[in-house]
Amino acid sequence: MTIDEMREKKKEKGYSYAQIADLSGVPLGTVQKIFSGETESPRYDTMSALEQLFTEPTVLRETATYKYGRNGSYTLDDYYALPDDQRVELIDGYFYDMSSPTFGHQSIGGEIYRQIANFIMEHGGSCRPFIAPVDVQLDCDNKTMVQPDVGIVCDPSKIKRFGIYGAPDFLVEVISPSTKKKDYALKLSKYMEAGVREYWILDFRQEKILVYFFESDVYPVIYGFDQPVPVNIYDGKLKIDFTHIAKWLEEGME
Repeated sequence: MTIDEMREKKKEKGYSYAQIADLSGVPLGTVQKIFSGETESPRYDTMSALEQLFTEPTVLRETATYKYGRNGSYTLDDYYALPDDQRVELIDGYFYDMSSPTFGHQSIGGEIYRQIANFIMEHGGSCRPFIAPVDVQLDCDNKTMVQPDVGIVCDPSKIKRFGIYGAPDFLVEVISPSTKKKDYALKLSKYMEAGVREYWILDFRQEKILVYFFESDVYPVIYGFDQPVPVNIYDGKLKIDFTHIAKWLEEGME
């Protein structure tokens, strides 16, 4: 979808710039610059978030689960007080509902974790891989607790009994319809600001991986499932092979 088409959709839906920013997760200033033409070549992830907003028949943004009218003021005390069967993430004081992962979603995360764990064990590495559900107190404050699908943490002091305290070195989010906007926009920003070194967004329905290596000058780098994808924090010595995952998808795994 072009920017001109988005402008027409904006008029059709009657959205203000503030509403677009809120619904897409794109910062207000960025939205204004894109629609005014000041930004001629927006980033891929920004355009993806805006395009999804305008192409969906209804707004499907993960609705923050607000309780008692305390928008943006929830803390870890509220997080730990939730029932055990209620899966949420806490981001900047807002609760975001998380549906249970599908078999396919969990299989993909498991395969990536397996390859990472095998590499670390075979090379005597000191970093520790993990797979969801693991609580990550990303900002070391009491307003954010996330559960990435797969990750690697190399600083042993960050590993606590409850989970991980601080930013892991490497994270993967496997996209599902209910988490797409959060993973493409909100979490991308949060992970980068928190100090995560490398972040992968894996969209298995489109068979692509967006690799954000924040220590590089160029990102994202986009890969398909037809080639091994290098893990930058290991200087490319570790490559994730998507052969099995591609085969599962051909067989109709969801």
